Amino acid sequence: MKLFRSRGRNDAGQMSRSPLAQATVLFQAGRYAEAEAEARAVAAARSRSRDDPYAPLALSMAALATAAQGRHAEALAGYDALLPVFGRIFGAEHPQTLKLRSDRAQTLSALTRHAECEAECAAVARAATRGTGPDMPLIAAAASNGLIYALNAQGRHPEAEALAREALAAHRVSDRFALVLRIGLARSLNGQARYKEALAEAECADELSRSLSEERRRPETGAVELAVASALLGLGRDAEARTRAAVAHDACLAAFGPDHHRTAEARALLDRIDRA
Repeated sequence: MKLFRSRGRNDAGQMSRSPLAQATVLFQAGRYAEAEAEARAVAAARSRSRDDPYAPLALSMAALATAAQGRHAEALAGYDALLPVFGRIFGAEHPQTLKLRSDRAQTLSALTRHAECEAECAAVARAATRGTGPDMPLIAAAASNGLIYALNAQGRHPEAEALAREALAAHRVSDRFALVLRIGLARSLNGQARYKEALAEAECADELSRSLSEERRRPETGAVELAVASALLGLGRDAEARTRAAVAHDACLAAFGPDHHRTAEARALLDRIDRA
């Protein structure tokens, strides 16, 4: 659900000189435990100065890597501790503070606190829309994606569909944002038992995913397969659905571990298919 990389105060052209460069490389490679350890080491090394922005930025990356390993409650505690620090160092509506809030909100959804995620993602999207600078559209996109996910999780599928379609109509680039929007749209259609449409959207998402670099599609590991499997199950194609759900489960298990919310979702879908 997180659509943009962690960055320091400097822009992307200066990232190679950032103390978080190595942690960022590890995270993008899916080496989340190593990324977490590296980020925590940076935070410890820079913690002497109360106003060093890299100490809290490192801890925010550690929280992101913690969540990617399925330790969602621990990640949320990290984000909660960082919120007042980010507000003091960066300001309430600085891109870094809004990114932290977006990441925290989507961790709430991973903990099934979907109404809270919805409210916070909507607030972050509004703040990002008011803001200026190159990061704000990415922050608004991430928050909108989190909002779509939260609406689907609450069974408000027509609302999620409308928001996903609106965002897709405004976004004509075949990138990771388009991918997560198509996944969200497929989820909303599955939730409305419109399985043929859901399968078509999920297959479009699958094609788009294959066109992206491994780094770009890695955070959505298993998500397309889950949408396809759900649509196939709704169409009565149980054997195919189980095959795709098993692929999703194995991929999520390898990428994120057994405690990640998407791994659990895949396991639940497999159990549902086996009981059918």
